Amino acid sequence: MSKRNKKARNHKTNEITKGIFTVLEQEPNKSFNYKQIAAKTGITDAQDRNTLIKRLVQLKEKKRIKEVDRGTYQVLEDTKTYHEGRVDITGRGNAYIIIEGMEEDVFVPNNKINKAFHKDIVEVFIYPSKKGKKLEGEVHKIIERNKTTFVGIVDMQKTFAFVRPTDFRMYTDIFVSNDKLSGAANGDKVIVEMTDWPNDVGSPFGKVTEVLGKPGEHNTEIHSILAEYGLPYEFPVEVERFADELDTSIKEEEIKKRRDMRDVLTFTIDPKDAKDFDDALSFQILPNENYEIGIHIADVSHYLKEDTVLDDEAYERATSVYLVDRVVPMLPEVLSNNACSLRPNEEKYTFSAIFELDKKSNIVDQWYGRTVINSNERFAYEEAQHIIETSTGDIPADISIRGNAYKVDDNVVEATLIMDKLAKIMRGKRMEQGALSFDKVEVRFNLNENSEPVSVYFKEGKDANKLIEEFMLLANRKVAEFIGKQKKTFIYRIHDDPNEDKLIALNGIVSRFGHKLDFKDKKSISASLNKLLADVKGKKEQNLVDTLAIRSMSKAIYTVNNIGHYGLAFDYYSHFTSPIRRYPDVMVHRLLQHYLDGGKSVKEEVYEQKCKHSSDMEYLASSAERDSIKYMQIKFMQDNEDKEFVGVISGVTEWGVYVEIIENKCEGMVRISDIKGDYYTFDASEYAITGERTKKTYQLGDEVIVMVKNTDLVKRHLDFALLGKNE
Repeated sequence: MSKRNKKARNHKTNEITKGIFTVLEQEPNKSFNYKQIAAKTGITDAQDRNTLIKRLVQLKEKKRIKEVDRGTYQVLEDTKTYHEGRVDITGRGNAYIIIEGMEEDVFVPNNKINKAFHKDIVEVFIYPSKKGKKLEGEVHKIIERNKTTFVGIVDMQKTFAFVRPTDFRMYTDIFVSNDKLSGAANGDKVIVEMTDWPNDVGSPFGKVTEVLGKPGEHNTEIHSILAEYGLPYEFPVEVERFADELDTSIKEEEIKKRRDMRDVLTFTIDPKDAKDFDDALSFQILPNENYEIGIHIADVSHYLKEDTVLDDEAYERATSVYLVDRVVPMLPEVLSNNACSLRPNEEKYTFSAIFELDKKSNIVDQWYGRTVINSNERFAYEEAQHIIETSTGDIPADISIRGNAYKVDDNVVEATLIMDKLAKIMRGKRMEQGALSFDKVEVRFNLNENSEPVSVYFKEGKDANKLIEEFMLLANRKVAEFIGKQKKTFIYRIHDDPNEDKLIALNGIVSRFGHKLDFKDKKSISASLNKLLADVKGKKEQNLVDTLAIRSMSKAIYTVNNIGHYGLAFDYYSHFTSPIRRYPDVMVHRLLQHYLDGGKSVKEEVYEQKCKHSSDMEYLASSAERDSIKYMQIKFMQDNEDKEFVGVISGVTEWGVYVEIIENKCEGMVRISDIKGDYYTFDASEYAITGERTKKTYQLGDEVIVMVKNTDLVKRHLDFALLGKNE
């Protein structure tokens, strides 16, 4: 027998073996003879039938199946291999099934996916595996669809249409009859809902639910990003109507129920283009020369009542979505930009955490409850930073968001400078306790009136940003600690320890730049991570190292089960300070007031479910935000085709290398098949590709010269041509 024929026969034997286990596993309480198994697996060929009989005997002798009666076989009790897991579709159309508690994911080839989609919950049958071989299986049953609506482009035929999904992980078109197109024309980008997928047809049936517009148009693409993640871009009419009818006036009888802080010096510090101000700081020096600092948060829960259409909508959204050119708010504008926005010289209802601090930032006393404030001033970060840097009250016109120079009240200057000192002491304490200092550069775009990017700038946190951050962290930490120590159900923001394997991999990468991590103990890991982040600041590898360090971290989530926050080095931490844009903060306000009123501990199960929903929606929102940045980067690079750039290799895969341009942080891909002069292969252990003939390598972190080859707004692809290393 030739090698080719032997290989084909072995493959056939393997397929027959898988068929045997599929039949026996599907009905583990029944036994089958070879004729029944042959019928169920479609074996009609005499040679295949003989192989089937031989394999049944071999499997029985190896104790992998049992012979119940002569010639009839049944699966062993301990070889039942059905498991529930989540589907992860790869770029090549195959899948891995991620099963909780199982270290290895189960590989499923595309012909065994059996109509499952990315992130569906499925029941997977795992084939018996030989030692050293990866687990392989096939989808047996779809338990729960992750989603049934998709973004796609209409491809009209004579009497029907196909909608081609834009998500590369969606491997099938969707058939839509002409009467279910909702007015969509050929080439339109649409949202299509899958309605049915009969067993005997190749494509699922569906209907167009919304026409987004023509591919490539700005609003079409932004709405597409939101739709891909199931995120809305407008409020239902009934929700807007309900919000508009709310009584948002400040009433004397309500003020009497609150701590009146209207006469205490209060101000906000926010980005210069902020439209909603959900936090303010108050400051006064006490007779004992300690400082009373109030962290005042918009009292959203005063207006947002449970069991209303407004609250239902806010819960479903769970978060505001911050895209490059717009904010998709969690709450309608009447609340987010008006009633709940702590605008200067307006009386506002707030929920406050008020602390008495000594000159060393030690907490002497604390108070929590509902208040009323009247903010004296609104600052942009740049203005507060100017006060900190110059220690004077003169703010030049080019910094002021109001457009003219003015004199700042001496009390505000004093308050800002004292709080800056206190914040720096608190930050120092956090760092000593093992907190991590991630100051990753954030890419921002200057847009023209048509929402087109005209330039790129980088956002970095300065002292003014850190001042606000420290007092928000203080409120979040102490509120969580206040309830947590009472052992009552509460909502925590937790952050688990980093993944050790990822840290080891990170150490291997940063060692190429002359850095290293210290794995002696938990504190030394944190200290060496902070040193690494500080050492790379301003260097070409900064964004790469920052990104990889963040990826090595666990994901922060909401839960009622507190394990502390690793990144902040806090035993207790919650989200209390942004209820305009985060639903968990609204729940924290409600629970805090409930307990302040003497209420009993609420049911954990109910709030854990709400926490999971909030975490899931946060993930979708952040994914949409990243996609909008990617879209804008590609739009920005459209005018730069055939222009050369210096970049750093930020990722290496079997199909190509990702390169991040140093001057603007735009990231694109160089396909391995496009690299000329050699045949390159991927080396996963070295994060590199190597030329077979020249042995030339391109490795993660290498500085290279690239040229923009192609920009595709619809697929959100930015392709580079690799010109060589930047020697």
